[in-house]
Amino acid sequence: MKVIQTVKEMQAWSMSQHKKGYKTGFVPTMGYFHPGHLSLMKSSIKRTDKTVVSIFVNPTQFGVNEDFSKYPRNYERDLELAKEAGVDMVFLPAVDEIYPEGYDTYVVTDKLSQVLEGKTRPTHFRGVCTIVLKLLNIVMPDILFMGQKDIQQCVVLSRMIQDLHLKVKMVIQPTIREKDGLAMSSRNTYLSLEERKAALVLSQALEYAKNQVEKGTSNTAFIVNGMKKLINNESLADLDYIAVVNRYSLLPVKKLEGSFIICLAVYIGKTRLIDNYLFDVG
Repeated sequence: MKVIQTVKEMQAWSMSQHKKGYKTGFVPTMGYFHPGHLSLMKSSIKRTDKTVVSIFVNPTQFGVNEDFSKYPRNYERDLELAKEAGVDMVFLPAVDEIYPEGYDTYVVTDKLSQVLEGKTRPTHFRGVCTIVLKLLNIVMPDILFMGQKDIQQCVVLSRMIQDLHLKVKMVIQPTIREKDGLAMSSRNTYLSLEERKAALVLSQALEYAKNQVEKGTSNTAFIVNGMKKLINNESLADLDYIAVVNRYSLLPVKKLEGSFIICLAVYIGKTRLIDNYLFDVG
């Protein structure tokens, strides 16, 4: 496995792989790998000839008073895990390599970036779209691998890829969960033991919603109210939002039919966690 730290070297390597006829897969990350990250890498390794992983804690997607400075980092461990997984190349740039002095260009989807996470974190998706577009231009992959846990991010980036006529194909992999149901996230490391137990309320609320949908319940308000009761019964949980939205437009839906997402954000202590389920109801 090789490690590259500059844009120029990464672009040169990527172009050399295309000239050889190799299909390249790409997994963008902020590091501090957990099995969810590794599952994306393994999917890329299975489906492509060469796999590139980026490790970059992107400052432009963190808002004021968010956790950029304390976001967990362990690059030595990450590189070892990527090597063990079979990754071919890791792109590990410094912040000033990606955002040099005078940088002044940003990318954003309009409507999709203003709802759900965008309401709480108004500059978040501007940062996400900007860094992913930059990385796609640097790595030049054939397939982009993303995780469903950040479902709004996937929807936003799918729209960006379509609207800007990018040639990359996106593959969305299912959320990887702990044995007790908690969605894997680097932010889980912020939780105390007591908070870790309390965090299960997110997956429990979604499991309740899933069971209701499978029973044939189509009333959105009924399901949302049931989820709220579960969350409000947990003393360490502070609900940010529960939303039931169309899979592609992210607009609210009143009747549960077609392709839709039930998603939520909850503060467990000071840590904000998100989770979702994706449904297709005939």
